Amino acid sequence: MNIDLTDTTSGRINSALVKARRASGIPAVGMVLTLVIVTDEGNHYDALKAASEASKEHPARTLVIIKRHGRSPRDRAMARLDAEVRVGGDTGTGETVLLRLHGELAHHAHSVVLPLLLPDAPVVVWWPEDAPDNPSQDLLGQLAARRITDAAATEDPVENLGLRADSYSPGDTDLAWTRITPWRSVLAAALDQRHSRITGATVEGEAYNPSNELLALWLAERLGVPVERKVSEGPGLTAVRLHTEDGEICLDRADGSLAKLAMPGQPDRHVALHRRSTSELIAEELRRLDPDEAYAAAVKFGVHRLSKGLTEERPHGGDGAGTAETPEPAQAVEAAQAPEPARAPGPEEAEEAPEGAGGAGAAGSRTARGTSAKKAAGRRQAPDRSANPKRSTK
Repeated sequence: MNIDLTDTTSGRINSALVKARRASGIPAVGMVLTLVIVTDEGNHYDALKAASEASKEHPARTLVIIKRHGRSPRDRAMARLDAEVRVGGDTGTGETVLLRLHGELAHHAHSVVLPLLLPDAPVVVWWPEDAPDNPSQDLLGQLAARRITDAAATEDPVENLGLRADSYSPGDTDLAWTRITPWRSVLAAALDQRHSRITGATVEGEAYNPSNELLALWLAERLGVPVERKVSEGPGLTAVRLHTEDGEICLDRADGSLAKLAMPGQPDRHVALHRRSTSELIAEELRRLDPDEAYAAAVKFGVHRLSKGLTEERPHGGDGAGTAETPEPAQAVEAAQAPEPARAPGPEEAEEAPEGAGGAGAAGSRTARGTSAKKAAGRRQAPDRSANPKRSTK
């Protein structure tokens, strides 16, 4: 059932939702969360399609916010709210509300969304593109327990990962990280089967793919080894190679669907690693709403540390739970060039030290001469027991 509302309010939208549920024979509310999608007219169809597929696994009230600021000064000064309510049909057990915010109202989306949130249910906000630099400080992001962005939809994905690291707050996540979940699972299982010292790793994938960077960051942070990245023709991630003392562990996916896992001393095996759709990624993110600590550790590790090779190898046998601590290059240079503090020589050292020599050198020479003298005296005072054996037995 679809209900169109023009120049409406949040109260009228709530009344339309109740009316649509009763008309569809669904008087009870069986939804488990509220999914807020912030998008535009050109991308709302694909985002809504993915959310509808994900709501079959997680029944939710989906609020799609479409901001229309207007082109002329008159359009930008006006404030109008248009809505479209959808219950049943393609939405399944959930509800969908398209909210078009015109003019000045586009700057106050949180005020429109707040009365429409499900009571006592978690809130998830998803920006398919054009996400704010700091999602946790955004007025809509402050309402959410989970904030989903997508670095792959930006002009510079690697730079965007730096923004995500600087502004990270518990509850933030990115679909570029969700895309490598199967890769991380297969690699972790392979390392459980093969206990060998890892000396390095290589990640291969197409250019401008943030998933390559995140997988390399995860390997560098967890293993504490240098990680090299190579550009391939794709699609997406194509291969990961772990260099060990016993040989190379290779997970190669050339066609984007089926991968081959090769390990030293074992036969090759095939693993299903197809490129998942956006609806599958959203469904995975909605399964857990607690902070993703693995993502936080990986993204905060720093892409610049990969490019400069500032990773420190952990000792073999460690759990790898912490982050490899590596001094910054400037600090290391300053520490190496800093002179040791000079020690003032004592009176005796000053008398025995030759002219032009430091106190430390004089003291070292004096100590060496004293030690030699003691050894010589010990040899002179030791009795010769072999010369008179009878006396030595008494």
